[in-house]
Amino acid sequence: MKIEKPRGTRDFLPQEMEKRRHIENLMRKVAESFGYREIQTPTFEHLELFTLKSGEGIVEEIYAFKDKGGRDLALRPELTAPVMRMFVNECSVMPRPLRFYYFGNCFRYERPQRGRYREFWQFGVELIGSDKPESDAEVIYLAYRILKELGVDFRLHVGHVGLLRKVLQDLDSADAAMRLIDKKDFDGLKVLLNECGKSDLFETVVRLSECGTVEEAKEVYPEFDYSHVEKVSEILTELGVEFSLDFGIARGLDYYTGIVFEVYAEGLGAQKQICGGGSYRLARLFGGEDVPSTGFAIGFDRVVEVCSAEMQKRPVAVVVSFGDFVRGQKVAELLRAAGIDAVVDVMGRNVRKQLSFANSINADYAIFAGEEFEKGIVRIKDLRTEEQIDVDVGELESFFENGKT
Repeated sequence: MKIEKPRGTRDFLPQEMEKRRHIENLMRKVAESFGYREIQTPTFEHLELFTLKSGEGIVEEIYAFKDKGGRDLALRPELTAPVMRMFVNECSVMPRPLRFYYFGNCFRYERPQRGRYREFWQFGVELIGSDKPESDAEVIYLAYRILKELGVDFRLHVGHVGLLRKVLQDLDSADAAMRLIDKKDFDGLKVLLNECGKSDLFETVVRLSECGTVEEAKEVYPEFDYSHVEKVSEILTELGVEFSLDFGIARGLDYYTGIVFEVYAEGLGAQKQICGGGSYRLARLFGGEDVPSTGFAIGFDRVVEVCSAEMQKRPVAVVVSFGDFVRGQKVAELLRAAGIDAVVDVMGRNVRKQLSFANSINADYAIFAGEEFEKGIVRIKDLRTEEQIDVDVGELESFFENGKT
């Protein structure tokens, strides 16, 4: 009986994994160049970690279960809460600000569709311990630099969730209203505000959502202090970041407190958002002190779909071993030291079949490890040009380093 993979999950074959690892490594490289260091948290956590952050309703959206000891656990649906739990438990006395990055798989029980799976991967960062505009600007700039490095065609929108929260401060259902704004469901928002007797707020929210400058927002709602978003905008502009101010960003999560931002990419249809983040305060919720943080998460799977970063393929050689596996591996070790991926026959194939196999995997070279190897010579066949040359074993590394690859 053939067993299929679970719904909403995927298998990744070597070619796809090579692309994914290449993109992942580029993201790591940029994050580390900013001074961010990698962390890792458990794949499953206590369920309470996520219900504290997102409410009991999240149980219906995630993989929650009881272990054999009767404890309520859950596969992590995201990584911000686990990181802040780790910070409270392990890092609260470390020098600040802390600069962390992470990469891991997450799980949500939802209807699979293009760009949305039940198992998915996130790359993210958290800058913990500062509420300055410079901190927010750095995190946004890092996201921008990563996506530029990957060659993604994207649009960056920056806003301030505090503005909408202030407009809705007297509304009992403010969190519900924020979620409707986040979904751009203005019809639903109008109904909610009418039911709450706050219909006069509707026009203000809609007009703010359409504002593209601080000056426009000030005309609509002058009661808000715009100095923080002005400073962040000034820094980003001076750094050459291309972005749009968008005061309609609500992010839909209650813990965001200030600057928020979202990134949209072309070519993904309805699931076009590839990155989201902002400033927040979660540590106190998990038993720590009230520490400001700013972070973002990049939807790795969606980025893979639209990434245009070129991947440099390492040269591959098949060692034709003439039935002597040990000799073949000795030659392969010399090739590996020279930066060439080397494959040795383990099937007992004859020379013709070994060469046929080399062509079937698109190998760049066939290396003949015959008896001449004992004399310090190997024959190299360039499978792209059909040229052959005998090379001294001691000169293999310099042969490939001098542009022969």
